[in-house]
Amino acid sequence: MIILLGIGALWKGVDLIRIPRDGILRILVACLLLLMTGEILSLPEVNDAIDGATAVGVGKVAFNAIYMSGLSALILFFVSCARGADAAYLRRRRIDIGLLTAVVIILITAMVSTPAAMRAHSLSTPHMAEPAVASFYLVGNAYFVYAYAASARWALSFTRKTSRHLRLGLRTMALGLLGLMIATVNRMILVVLRMAEPGSQEAFNAVNWSASNWSMGLVLIGICYSAGVHLITRRQSAVHHRRMYHELTPLWTALTAAYPEIVLIRAPDGSRWHRFRQRGTHEQRFYRRLIECRDGLMRLSPYLTKVAPDADLARGPADQLARHISRALELGPAARHPDTERAAARIAAPAGNSLDADARELIAISQALRERQS
Repeated sequence: MIILLGIGALWKGVDLIRIPRDGILRILVACLLLLMTGEILSLPEVNDAIDGATAVGVGKVAFNAIYMSGLSALILFFVSCARGADAAYLRRRRIDIGLLTAVVIILITAMVSTPAAMRAHSLSTPHMAEPAVASFYLVGNAYFVYAYAASARWALSFTRKTSRHLRLGLRTMALGLLGLMIATVNRMILVVLRMAEPGSQEAFNAVNWSASNWSMGLVLIGICYSAGVHLITRRQSAVHHRRMYHELTPLWTALTAAYPEIVLIRAPDGSRWHRFRQRGTHEQRFYRRLIECRDGLMRLSPYLTKVAPDADLARGPADQLARHISRALELGPAARHPDTERAAARIAAPAGNSLDADARELIAISQALRERQS
């Protein structure tokens, strides 16, 4: 679990570096980091080390506070993705953050109120009837029930809006979360039973821990499956946009040589880290190049009507348009004075309204230009 959460945090952290203003991505990265840290704190060796460096019970409170914060961030991530009216979103966010804050305060108060000799308690403690100990487990587990149930409900709600493969992953994850919720309810029942009879119901506890582990396994399977589908889809999209980006290069090179001011983002200077942040994704680079090509053609269009006054510049074949573009670019800067009275004309109108249709028109011209140059 720690490894998977660490990989997820690193993966989305790289995306966040490139898109630092993406609020939803920030919440997701925070969620993954908090859950990973919580899993690390749940290790007995780490918990004991924290208690040894501070005071007994601090490690247990820290684990619960951080892991609960991670689950709260997961709920906020789902809420942000389905964000509707701003007022409703802000109200829901205040409720979730307020609930988390109240629960953490209660857990801290319960631990401080517990006699020092009993603060190393667990579900097997003989002091479960102590009010501070019982409230620590009942309140903490009640929040986990809420968090698992809310996360499962949100995951299921998104299955109606995703592809078939992602839907399967979300349903598996939701099933695991519901299993964790049931196991948490059972722990609350165990606490009540052990308040009356300390150390009882060992078989019930063992079965419940096994069910909890199986449920966590389902959550991991759902996360891995969804992440794998997302990774494959993202890779396919990156390859597709990178190919179209390079296919536009001949047209883009010709137009930017004539109109260098159309370049939206210059090659970044500075450190390698700065260049990495400014580079953007393959999809962003492709869209920028497509816009720059359209901008260049718009600026060149008055001169295309000059060199080919009778040509159908909007619907003409790509090879003819490439020939006209070459002739217009050969006029030179003096003949392409910005104060020309010629109006802009529509060039290579796409058959559809999608960006892919627009890209296909420009790529056909770009390939025809490359053939003329070779």
